Amino acid sequence: MVFARKRFGQHFLERAWVDKLIQAIAPKGDQTFLEIGPGRGALTIPLAASARRVLAFEIDRDLAAGLRTIAPANLTVIDGDFLDVTTDQLRDALRAGADSPPASVRAAGNLPYNVASPILFKLVALRLAGIPLADASIMLQREVADRLTATPGTREYGVLTVLIGQSARVRRLMALPPGAFRPPPKVHSAAVRLEFHPPEPAARDPELFERLVQSIFTRRRKTLANALKAFPPTATLSPAEALKTADLDGRRRPETLSIPELVRLADTFAPIRLGARPAPT
Repeated sequence: MVFARKRFGQHFLERAWVDKLIQAIAPKGDQTFLEIGPGRGALTIPLAASARRVLAFEIDRDLAAGLRTIAPANLTVIDGDFLDVTTDQLRDALRAGADSPPASVRAAGNLPYNVASPILFKLVALRLAGIPLADASIMLQREVADRLTATPGTREYGVLTVLIGQSARVRRLMALPPGAFRPPPKVHSAAVRLEFHPPEPAARDPELFERLVQSIFTRRRKTLANALKAFPPTATLSPAEALKTADLDGRRRPETLSIPELVRLADTFAPIRLGARPAPT
């Protein structure tokens, strides 16, 4: 028996909840899955029984070794941290042992709560880099699920909502109490599905858009006019000019802006990085 290790944030899902989650995921026989953090294989083995293929990434080498002893032929267990996997490595793993790479890939996992947000960003980055991720059905701390599904103007709406929401539609699958896991965590959990799509709307400069969102949401309760003062490109284009070009009221607060409005604001600064100022309005 391999016990949960606190340093990996391990909480193993009980069988009754595995069955509910498998029903919600609804794997099909022609589908390829990436599983993040398979642990003892509670979710992995039922996934492999229904799917064409499963690639399971496990950071705990003892758990990975144990999972290999019960792995069916269509399950590949990969040692290491999913956050360290490069696009090329993942592409090679998807091709290995297959007649052709899958046209579409689904992801699943019971994510360690301490690295859930980085894993979400990793999934989006892999999709943008060309990995054909269709969706991800994942378990998270309930508060993270609240942030993913938040709407503008609410306390939960923030950087995670915006940067994930630009590239994925998020919906809740189910709520999970602490007793759904062993050992029980001190928090409630939720399962959500991210359905990936091209960025909507696409920013002219994605890196600048990300920096803008992170900058103004650290001052989410200030007015836009004041929150923008700490954003470096305003040394070239003033907040007042940027807000006028983006047709936004500087008295609004960052937490009230929708994703399209935030992209529009970021796009006013994009020409600065290209060596030009936006045309006057």
